[in-house]
Amino acid sequence: MNERKPVTREIRITGLVQGVGFRPFVYRMALEHGVCGYVKNTNSCVLIRASAFPDELDMFTESLRLQAPPVAVIENIQWKDIPGEIFRDFRIASSDDLSEEVTRVSPDIAVCDKCLADMKSQPARIAYPFLNCTHCGPRFTIVKSLPYDRPRTTMNVFSMCSSCRKEYEDITDRRFHAQPVACWDCGPVCSLIVPGKTLTAIQEILETACRIIDGGGVLAVKGMGGFHLACNALDQQSVLRLRNMKMREAKPFAVMFRDLPALREYLEVTPEEEEALTSWRRPIVIMKTRKELAGPVSNGFHTTGAMLPYMPLHYLLFEKLKTPVIVLTSGNLSDEPILTVNEDARRIMGPLTDGVLDYNREIHNRTDDSVVMAVRGKTRIIRRSRGYVPNPIVTRWNTEGIFAAGAELVNCFAVGKGRSAIMSQYIGDLKNAPTYDFYRESVERFCSLFRMKPALAVCDMHPDYLSTGYAQELGVPVTDVQHHHAHMASVMAEHGLAGPCLGICFDGTGYGTDGQIWGGEFLLGDLTGFERKARFRYVPVPGGDAATREPWRMALSYLLDTFGEEVRELPLSWIGEIPSQRLDLIIHAWQGRVNAPMSCSAGRLFDAVSALLGICLYSGFHAEAPMRLENAAGKAEGPTYPWQDGEEIDFRDMVREMVSDLAEGVTVGRIASRFHYTLIRMSVDVTEKILAGTGPLPVLLSGGSFQNRLLLEGVETELERKKIKVYSNLRVPVNDGGIALGQMVIAAARKEAGML
Repeated sequence: MNERKPVTREIRITGLVQGVGFRPFVYRMALEHGVCGYVKNTNSCVLIRASAFPDELDMFTESLRLQAPPVAVIENIQWKDIPGEIFRDFRIASSDDLSEEVTRVSPDIAVCDKCLADMKSQPARIAYPFLNCTHCGPRFTIVKSLPYDRPRTTMNVFSMCSSCRKEYEDITDRRFHAQPVACWDCGPVCSLIVPGKTLTAIQEILETACRIIDGGGVLAVKGMGGFHLACNALDQQSVLRLRNMKMREAKPFAVMFRDLPALREYLEVTPEEEEALTSWRRPIVIMKTRKELAGPVSNGFHTTGAMLPYMPLHYLLFEKLKTPVIVLTSGNLSDEPILTVNEDARRIMGPLTDGVLDYNREIHNRTDDSVVMAVRGKTRIIRRSRGYVPNPIVTRWNTEGIFAAGAELVNCFAVGKGRSAIMSQYIGDLKNAPTYDFYRESVERFCSLFRMKPALAVCDMHPDYLSTGYAQELGVPVTDVQHHHAHMASVMAEHGLAGPCLGICFDGTGYGTDGQIWGGEFLLGDLTGFERKARFRYVPVPGGDAATREPWRMALSYLLDTFGEEVRELPLSWIGEIPSQRLDLIIHAWQGRVNAPMSCSAGRLFDAVSALLGICLYSGFHAEAPMRLENAAGKAEGPTYPWQDGEEIDFRDMVREMVSDLAEGVTVGRIASRFHYTLIRMSVDVTEKILAGTGPLPVLLSGGSFQNRLLLEGVETELERKKIKVYSNLRVPVNDGGIALGQMVIAAARKEAGML
């Protein structure tokens, strides 16, 4: 008989395997399977050297794959037998920094149930707002560099006490190698600054903070990735005060409920929405309203964006709050980035609020709350930030060294490592100077954290985008990508499609290859190029960007395109609300094409119809007019309005019939419903005609207009009914927050094809 001999095996595991309790898990599996050796973090992977009999090593390796911690994501396990030492015990070794490769960085994780229980039972953690373990707590927001170890995080200034150190080093403890581990004796602490004094005792802080909120006040509260502003969501005057403070008249506020039963009282919750709400990511979920909160919270919309607590501090506050729901909105002014620094919050928010509740752990990486919605049983990301970033999108293409600059609005950028696109957190509108500074800072931090030195930059074709200018300043070769080609490619990247595909790209603004403004496109192509098969009819945009703030300009443009000089005689009451001098000025500018660029944008069509129906003449926030139009519709129902299709899709007959409906007293809701159904039917009919000439192809839906539930659900459903394969964005936003992913894979594909 052959004698069984132990061997030593080197195992390399890549994926989201740092900051999620993976090394303690490996340790426990090693003891369970009688394996000796060591495990350690490196900047590129979790590295294991393991000695045992071959069959035991096989079972050990398989257990790593099958029983990994719930937040971990294993991308690859590679192993090989190596000569050398046969180990006699198992240990966690010091981390190594071996190359320019990197492993994944964990997103921030909501506090777990076991830690919440500890907050009531462990003496050193009774009512402690910052307890965590290997399965929960801050990650991305505190990490400065890799490998992920405490000295490389903002916890480096807090020395562990003997009790925390014992837990940290005890393999049987849930806090074994939990890098942010802390307690009252050694960790971060809170302060509450109110007029005339600073409170530091936790019970006094909680009682005072809750009195402020329940009493109608406004409180600034430091969250995981930045400051929030909080008030009682059932108190109308408090919400109105908060609106004035933020200079935010119209946009709905997000709210946080005490728990799921309280949320169910006010909102309708589907199984998919509940799964998102209670996940460790804890995003804001947009759901149908069942029972109204204070009117100014949702401000006329039939949906509410809500989330559940995700920090220990949130739970401590809700234990004492009388209200079951608070507004919890980003702590910033207007469109500036969310505040992260205590001194800035005290200086800016202190004079405006009734108190500032902060803590002394630094936020290194700023993150807003993420936003999702569920449509047709699938969760779709609207804003990708806390809880999702910096998880990469793994692609079929080599993205190494590619920097994707993203777009201008709702910007996110991406850096390429291997075959991964590492998407940034939500940045915002780059036209805002502080936001552009945040963009530049974040690019530098991502390049440093992920050891990525740009060798190729890819940007939008629009020559005036600040992101385009930034890419051109990097001193590396630059390639540009048409905006809607990038939208289309973002869907291809998510679903591993190489093309050819047909992309339906509906949004507000994208610079076209003909120098015009695109946004109502049917594109046929792959990652290296495309052909525009159909588009909406071009109409002037009076005043350019001003039309997005005053949607009545687009209504007037479509009316002029349809009725000509007769527009003044139309039975539309809102026309009389526009000062005649302004009306004359816009009409003359339209006729002379003065400051009136041509656009075929779906977003501008939505603006036009919203204003035409008198729903939204002036927009208080980005995309308010389309959102209120969808809100008025409620559902998409026929019959359709008429349109003329072909390479140019002409809606003048639709506009003519809408005006007739208004004159005959048809309700605004009914007209809005028919409009949505018309766009759905038009999209499907045009798709069928294009595919009749190409044969079966995947159809891709992308662009900000597909944030519209009615449009997205209707087009997806109708295409599937006709046995057409249809794909849309799920893991990155369908809006411009997903543009960088499309840019990156287009650049990678062009490079692979020898085009760059």
